[in-house]
Amino acid sequence: MSPDAYLEMAETEAAHWWFRARRDVLRTLLDRLTLPRDARVLEVGSGTGGNLEMLAGFGTVSGLEMDATARALSARKTGGQFDIRAGHCPDDVPFQRERFDLICFFDCLEHIADDSASLARMQTLLTPGGRIVVTVPAGQKLWSAHDVFLHHFRRYSRASLQQCAAAAGYEVERISYFNTLLYPLAVAARWADRVLRRRRSSGDAIPPAPLNAALYRIFRAERHWLARAPLPYGVSLFAILRKRDSASAS
Repeated sequence: MSPDAYLEMAETEAAHWWFRARRDVLRTLLDRLTLPRDARVLEVGSGTGGNLEMLAGFGTVSGLEMDATARALSARKTGGQFDIRAGHCPDDVPFQRERFDLICFFDCLEHIADDSASLARMQTLLTPGGRIVVTVPAGQKLWSAHDVFLHHFRRYSRASLQQCAAAAGYEVERISYFNTLLYPLAVAARWADRVLRRRRSSGDAIPPAPLNAALYRIFRAERHWLARAPLPYGVSLFAILRKRDSASAS
């Protein structure tokens, strides 16, 4: 991402409805993984640290982040309590002597040119029975100035994310779209951005407090449905992956 994007993220991710609701949705999904007590957790692309406190509820958290500005902002925000190391996927991955019960790519994979190789690289860092949780932006037709600003390589469909995971040697344990209830609003916003030829996508800034609260409640409500069944479409996708065992691979 650009330095401006990291600065914007640092300023908004504590209060913006999208970041707050996504953390609540992810917390619900992770609660159902029955992770070991005091699990070892790695967030790849930990950015400015907005997810680290949430992940700390599941165990000991480390981070991998390529951008020095983001690492500095994260350390300042969290008081330096997390082990955040420099590196990038798939060619420069630290933590070679550590093993993790959970590895998270939260809206990170779309920033990586070789997404499948990056997922495959994580296999050596997983404990037996460990899981990878991925979230990505969905729907190439939603491509906008926001994707360009964030240096995305792609948006995903359910099929393309499954293909990426399979090529990296994983089985998909669960997959679903999410941010479904607000999908019509996202489509309308993208359409308006194109018609008005905006250089920045609408919705990046924190909206007025009443609207911010309403959007947060709507998005957050999806955690109840996602705990039970997949959703058929949405602005985002998540997948829970495990290493393919030898019997499945043969």
